This record gives sequence, structure tokens and C-alpha cells, in this order.
Amino acid sequence: MVVGEISQQRNLIIIGGGPGGYSAAIRGAQLGLSVTLIEQTDLGGVCLNKGCIPSKIFTHAATKRSETSHLQDLGIGNGDDAFNVNKLLTYKNKVIDGLRAGVESLCKENKIEVINGKATFLGIDRIGVEKGHQFDIFEFEQVIIATGSSPMMPTNLKEKGKRILLSHEIFELEEIPQHLIVSGQDYIALEVASSFAALGSKVTILFDDKGETFDESINKELNRLFKRRKITVHKNVQIMSTNELNSEIILSIHNTNGEDTIKGSHLFVSGVRKPNVESLGINRIGIVQSEEGFIQVDGNMQTSIPSIYAIGDVTEGLLLAVKAIKQGKAAVEVIAGKKPEVDLTFLPIVAHTIPPIVSVGLTEQNARDFGLDVHVSQFPLAGNGYASITGKKDGFIKVISDPTTEIISGIHMIGEGAIEMSGSFVQLLEMAAKEEDVKFPLYAHPGFSEGLLEAVEGIIGQAIHVAPPRKKSVQKV
Repeated sequence: MVVGEISQQRNLIIIGGGPGGYSAAIRGAQLGLSVTLIEQTDLGGVCLNKGCIPSKIFTHAATKRSETSHLQDLGIGNGDDAFNVNKLLTYKNKVIDGLRAGVESLCKENKIEVINGKATFLGIDRIGVEKGHQFDIFEFEQVIIATGSSPMMPTNLKEKGKRILLSHEIFELEEIPQHLIVSGQDYIALEVASSFAALGSKVTILFDDKGETFDESINKELNRLFKRRKITVHKNVQIMSTNELNSEIILSIHNTNGEDTIKGSHLFVSGVRKPNVESLGINRIGIVQSEEGFIQVDGNMQTSIPSIYAIGDVTEGLLLAVKAIKQGKAAVEVIAGKKPEVDLTFLPIVAHTIPPIVSVGLTEQNARDFGLDVHVSQFPLAGNGYASITGKKDGFIKVISDPTTEIISGIHMIGEGAIEMSGSFVQLLEMAAKEEDVKFPLYAHPGFSEGLLEAVEGIIGQAIHVAPPRKKSVQKV
């Protein structure tokens, strides 16, 4: 190994080129900072190269395949629903390459110094970067840690073979599993179950005893749709052991009925995510971490060492790219002397299932747990004109509001258009919008957004495309 003889001086170093890291780098350059971005593998990080983008390409393909019968109703297609997984993988790689090239170009245009290598802290103001046989030393004024996280097998599944897959592996498969067993109930597990069922796999999903992810109404609807699509759901399941054979995997499980056995061709495991900090050497400089290893930060994303910041999956809380991007921009704004604010109260929880799901704010269960009095209204998309046009009538929009102030405290949707409408949901809650704020504007007709209007109108019985509640008949004595 060749070690650089002289320490090189840098102003701001960002370790990790994922969505949080490169967004921070570009925002820093916009603010006039001199930025050095260090990435060990490819710009875009796990999200672009192995996680968010590949998974959404699969969910997009699955959604399109699920539309085959509707397209035939429209006179499109000849009934041939053959699926070529190799073409999908080629398309996936093409999209990833294009997006990565775009990030590389943006860094170049913003005059960001990009260094490919593995970074390690040598002190509270120095890092070493190893690339092959070269080892360079940099002194910095500030550094942002944005190295993300990696999926890990849960402790009860110590052995891992070719038929047990984590999130960064399942979207590399060159075959569609004959029978995919999905273990987990987070948004990734739900997306995998939904997508591979649409792509032709027999799917069995195993939920543990932690409860399901979304508002109870959405959980109920999702289970109904899973049943309709012949996705088998087992609840309160604990995997005791796995036995991987040449052509199948056998799971020994424990549930409310006792012990049982499930066989499949592949097993997908959501697992747990571990922050990518071990190789950074932060333990030697005394950065405070949680018991799970996540870096603890304040509202400015500063760690226990003022010159060192951390963002995204290496910090505590939900592990979502949207959080990393927001924190990354805010961290460099703090470094540039500004006063940004990061409030994750209304962080949207999204699942690209079929149909997609969005959850923002208070759920009905939350309200009951807190002892709150709320108004709840649910508008079925079956009553929406555009849903009938597109054949996407499954799902609903659910609104929760305070009966005294009429302030909306939660919006939840399962149905077509949920992902695109999520930004509006977040804005309404951030602005402490009242029911009248939703009812006053004009909505395009026909369109899915009309469903939000009718969900709010339904709180006071004014929804147009919902039958009025039946009056209870009074029997004469």
C-alpha cells in the first residue's frame, strides 16, 4: 500500500454517495461550499443501484402485467401474457445506468470532487481513503457521514443459502420463483409479495407478531386483495429453522396453532438493517451511538463531535431515502450558516404494492390509543369516475380529522394514484389544513384527486358519489 506523505486539506467531505450524500453535495455546491464526495462503489448508493430503483422497476413491471385483462377490454393486446424476466433485467440495468450517469454528470457540473475509495476516521479532523494500493489522508473542517445501511439476516436465521434472499438480492434473480415465501410485513415485504404474485409466482407471506404496518382499514383491504390474488397470508409466525435443498426450501415455523412446515422454492426475508459504520472507525473517535449502532444526532444532524454530521440510514428513525435527502440538504445548510428545519412528523410511509399505499399522519388506531375523539371518513375508489375508466377501482381514501377544530390529522390511501397524491397529503397536514381547506379548491374531473375531496365531504355527509346511510326502521309496537 502506498501512503500519501502529506495530508490534503478539504473544507467539507461527504462520505457516501447515495441519495442523501449526493443531494447534500449538490446543495453544498449551490451554497458556495467546496465539496469532496467519497463513495466506495457507485454513485447513487444502494438506493439507486440495488434498492429503491430496482425494486420499483419490478413493481412497475408487475403493475403493467396485472393490467393485461383491462387492456384486452380496451381492445389492446392479443391475450399473450408471456413474461421475459431477462428483458426486465436488461431494462432495469439500462435505467440504473442512465440515472447513475445523471448523478455523475450533476456532480461534475457542480464542480464536486468525487473520490472513489473506502473512508476511515483517523481522528476527529482526519480521514484516510483507501483505493487499491493507494492510501490518502485528508484533513477536514466538516464531514457528513452518509454511508447508509445494509440488510442483515435476523438472528433466528443464521444460515443463508442461494434460496434465501435479502432485499438487494431478490431483484437480481434470473428466474421468477415458482413459490416465493415472503417473511416480513414492512413495505419492502409487501411490495415483493404483491409484485412477484403478479409476475407469476405462487406467494405465501408470513407476518410476525409485531402487527401490520398501516392503518387497520388499509391492512384489512390489503389482506382482502391478497386473498383475491391467491396470496396466502399466515399471521403471528416465527420461523424456527430452514432447510435448503437443491430445488426447494423447507421452513419450520411456529404460530398460534403450534408448529408447522411450509415448503417453497425461495424465501425472501426483510430482515433487519444495520448502519454501515463499522469500517468507518467512529468508535475510536468517540461518536455516540445507540445500542443498535445508529449514530445519534441533534436537530442539526450534528453528532457528539460538532464538526461531524450524520444523515440518513446511519441515524436513528425510519430508514427511508426521503429522510436522507431532507437531512442531507439541511446539514449542509447548517454548515453554510443557515437555519433549516427538519420535522419528520409527517414523513409519508409508501408501499408500491398493487394498488399502492400511502400513509401520512395519525391512524385511527393511534387516535384510539391516545384517547382522542376523531371524525373518520372513507371514500371507496369504486365511486370515482376515473377509477372506472382505468379499471383501477380497488381501494379507498381515508381521512381523519379533529371534530372540534376540523383540522385534518391523518390521510391514508390504498389505490391508484396514491404515490403521486402523497405530496398533497403531506402538505395538507404540514399546513394544519382544515376540512374546508380541502373542500374549497376545484378538482380536475375526472381524476383520482376527486376521491380526496369526497373523503373529506363524507365527514359531514356531503360526499356525492356515496350512498346515504340507511335509516334504521322503527317497528311499531
